[in-house]
Amino acid sequence: MTEKPIVNIISNSNYESRRVSKRLMDKLLALNFVPSLDLNQDAVLTIVVGGDGAFIKAVNKTAFSSIPVVGINTGHLGFYQEIIPDQLDDFLKAYVEGNYMIEELSLIGAEVFTKNRSFYLTALNEIVIKAQHSKVIHLNLFLNRNHVEKFSGDGMLVATPSGSTGYNFSAGGSLIYPTMEVLEITPLNPLTSSAYRSLPNSIVIPGDIITTIVPERRYTNSSLLVVDGVEYTYRQLRKINIRMSKRKIQRITLNKDNYWTNLKSKFL
Repeated sequence: MTEKPIVNIISNSNYESRRVSKRLMDKLLALNFVPSLDLNQDAVLTIVVGGDGAFIKAVNKTAFSSIPVVGINTGHLGFYQEIIPDQLDDFLKAYVEGNYMIEELSLIGAEVFTKNRSFYLTALNEIVIKAQHSKVIHLNLFLNRNHVEKFSGDGMLVATPSGSTGYNFSAGGSLIYPTMEVLEITPLNPLTSSAYRSLPNSIVIPGDIITTIVPERRYTNSSLLVVDGVEYTYRQLRKINIRMSKRKIQRITLNKDNYWTNLKSKFL
C-alpha cells in the first residue's frame, strides 16, 4: 500500500491565517494528502500561510530544508507569498498535475569570529551589522581581502537578490532579480564629511566573493548582528566573513513573471 504524501503547514497565529490553514487542511485531506502542523522531514511540500515575514521565519525554522516551499498570502502584498486564499483550489490542482515551476532562491552565509570561537549563520534576506544603542559604528570593509573602505555610519547590510526588496530597498539599495547569483552591500546612513569618507551607495558583487567586515576594536563588545530580523550579540567580535551559501531553497511558483507584477503593485 502506497503511503499518502505528507504536506507541512506553517501558519501565522492571526485569525485569517488560522482560518485559511483549516480550509487548506480539509482540501489536502480530500486529495489524499496528510497535512502536518509539525515539521516532518519526509514531507513532499511545505506550505506557509501568512505574509513575507512568516515565510522568512518558516524557512529559518525548517533550517533551510530542501523540501519545496510555497506561500499562501494572508498578509500585505508579498514577494514570497504568491498564492492568495481564493486561489487555493487552483494551486492544489496545479500542484497535483505538476503544472508549476521551482525557483531556486540563494541564501547568504556568515562566519562570525570572536576572540575564542567561531559561529556560522544563514539567512534568506539579509545580514546586518550595526552598533547597539543607536551609536555610530566604524567598520573596515574587505572584498576578497582587498580593503575597500573604512565605513562610518549606522551600519552595513548585505542582502541576497530576493532580500533586496526588503530592508535593503528601504535603506536605499537597488532591486535585484531574485535568481541572480550576486550579493548587495548597502550602507546604512553613511557619514560623508571632511572627517568621514564612506561610500554613499550600494555595491553589487558576485556571490562567490568573500565580504569581510571588521569592526574597530572599540566596537568589539557593542556590535549587533541582525540575521533575517533576529538579533545576535557577541563579545569580543573580531570579524565576519560573508558570502553566498552553496545551499538554496526550492520555492514553488505558478508564474515566473509574478515578480514584476508584485514589484509594480508594491512600489509604484
